[in-house]
Amino acid sequence: MPNWGQVMFQDAASSVMFQLISFHDHALLVLTLVLTVVGYALVALMLNKHVNRYIMEAQTIETVWTILPALILLVLALPSLRILYITDEVSQPSITVKTIGHQWYWSYEYTDFMNVEMDSYMLPTSDLLPGDYRLLEVDNRMVVPMQLEIRMLITAADVIHSWTVPALGVKVDAVPGRLNQIGFTATQPGIFYGQCSEICGANHSFMPIAVESINTKSFMKWVSNFTQ
Repeated sequence: MPNWGQVMFQDAASSVMFQLISFHDHALLVLTLVLTVVGYALVALMLNKHVNRYIMEAQTIETVWTILPALILLVLALPSLRILYITDEVSQPSITVKTIGHQWYWSYEYTDFMNVEMDSYMLPTSDLLPGDYRLLEVDNRMVVPMQLEIRMLITAADVIHSWTVPALGVKVDAVPGRLNQIGFTATQPGIFYGQCSEICGANHSFMPIAVESINTKSFMKWVSNFTQ
């Protein structure tokens, strides 16, 4: 859950998000080192009064500043490509959940169980309880078991939406007539909030997402109570 004035990312609740945060820190460190070296070189050039008679014949430095940026780009590109493939990988999902974006709410269907489907609308301000988050609470949360891989099948019924939960590292467009797939594994219990991240109409900002991660025993109890 983001806090007021927060500068960094939300706490990671999945292994993919943890790796995304680690890559962000890695790239930021490389960027800091590059800016430090370039800034020092600029200041040194402006302040020194020395003259180099061979300044027009600097093949060595030209070779260095051609090869060095290429190596830096490799240091950034290789882990980036690795995480890119990890985010799209769905290996052995335990549960499949189909989500459908509507104007302006979400529908969830648990295709592994009979008659487990629901619509998820934003709670109006008048229905909020103490401690609830305005514009983020919903009447029916998407409930998933922790420590198990969840496969999401995402589509839309009218216009393009985007199912986004930052703490889980998930952001997938919901496109009418197309079924997108992504997998995630919640590593800890909790309630993780997100919102539609596509400009989908007048009430775009009023279709929040709430994912509740619980243990497997509680999840099976929730499913059994839902089907009764």
